[in-house]
Amino acid sequence: MLLELDHISKIYGSLHAVDDLSLTVPDGEWLAIVGSSGSGKTTLMNMIGCMDTPSKGSVSLEGRKLEDLNATQLADVRKNLIGLVFQKFYLVPHLTAVENVMVAQYYHSVVDEKEALAALDRVGLNDRAHHLPSQLSGGEQQRVCIARALINCPKLILADEPTGNLDEKNEKIVLDLFRQLHKQGTTIIVVTHDALVASCAEREIMLNHGVLVGEKWNDDDARAKYEAAGGKPASTGSTAEGAQTGETAIGFADPTKAAKTGGE
Repeated sequence: MLLELDHISKIYGSLHAVDDLSLTVPDGEWLAIVGSSGSGKTTLMNMIGCMDTPSKGSVSLEGRKLEDLNATQLADVRKNLIGLVFQKFYLVPHLTAVENVMVAQYYHSVVDEKEALAALDRVGLNDRAHHLPSQLSGGEQQRVCIARALINCPKLILADEPTGNLDEKNEKIVLDLFRQLHKQGTTIIVVTHDALVASCAEREIMLNHGVLVGEKWNDDDARAKYEAAGGKPASTGSTAEGAQTGETAIGFADPTKAAKTGGE
């Protein structure tokens, strides 16, 4: 398994933002984390992405327990294993598209404009490489972010509401990029409350007030492969009503409200 969460919790006083969650994710899986606002999705993403630490429990990437690593080693994990894509693009406004991609190279190894241009070409933006973020549409800015996340060839892409600020056309472009990455073997974990985005993943887990309350597979072949490799359903030690405990997954209906359409 690329990622293993062992009874992790994030606690703020009496609030359990994530409550005793156990989850394994194999190399190459596409997982969606769904739930309403305030359900703990982003908190969970931050712990997986080495941007926060659990109050309890253990997070392991490639067999390395993150709690055993110092700050420098955690930074190396973020640089070498993880690519991050956010709803807010976090592009440097005075740098061009290619320069924004090169920033990620700077923190990883040697800056190489040719490689950065190739990354932009991969997301269909080779003709926009020398434009500033203010000269790009929202969809184009998000594709720059994906190119930036890909430049160091991460094993794991973490995307937090990656289509939340996009219209339907640009959402499709971004999802098609994720499909291409997944076919190439990249592990993808997407936080979303958009039913369409979630349905593209092989597996979905649902959180409610930090508690795991459901799990479903959208790809039977991926499920069979996961189980053959010894994978178990996600679980929680929480005693909250509706919590998914033990080794039996609780199915659920897809979220009914799409983020951008406001549809029922």
